[in-house]
Amino acid sequence: MPKTLRLARLYAIVDVTCFAPPLRTMNSIVEYARDLGEGGVTLLQYRNKEGDTRVMLRHAREIKRVLGGKVTLIMNDRTDICVAAGYEGVHLGQDDLPAEGARLVVGEGRVIGVSTHNLEQVKEADAGPADYIAIGPVFPTTGKKNPNVVVGLEGVRAARTATKKPLVAIGGITRANAKAVLEAGADSVAVISDLLSSPRRAAEEFLRLLV
Repeated sequence: MPKTLRLARLYAIVDVTCFAPPLRTMNSIVEYARDLGEGGVTLLQYRNKEGDTRVMLRHAREIKRVLGGKVTLIMNDRTDICVAAGYEGVHLGQDDLPAEGARLVVGEGRVIGVSTHNLEQVKEADAGPADYIAIGPVFPTTGKKNPNVVVGLEGVRAARTATKKPLVAIGGITRANAKAVLEAGADSVAVISDLLSSPRRAAEEFLRLLV
């Protein structure tokens, strides 16, 4: 994905920890990613906070084999796996490798995204080499064990005034509130939980809403 390209409105996240342990198989994860692609998803992040490196790389490569060329793939946290799996970008949290260091690993041709949780972090990310900035959680979320303080739609609006970089909103976003998040200034909405049930249909419905 060229770094100047606008982000897709829907940013789907495949979070392995959302799968019950018996379902954390290669087939289940890859089929889920395939269903999202068939539902129209063109921007997808693979996230695995609990897997070991070998498992993560196997998953990432298989998702790339199935979706590569159709979907822009972003690796969460791991710059090494991003490169090894041939992903188009990496997404970094506040406790991960700084964006400046990540750029040295992934090179100039890949996208770097950075998570932020307050206005100060947004401004810091804006001044660095990140290609897009994520702000959240916008709403209460079950996507993290220890979630940050909810920023609300006002937090999205404040982030929008602080950066001209593409802005991704994340945290508790559903088909019921996604439109309001875009109206608050986000360019894209990152979604985990509201895609889990019937992923293909859910993705299609999100995309109809986010036109």
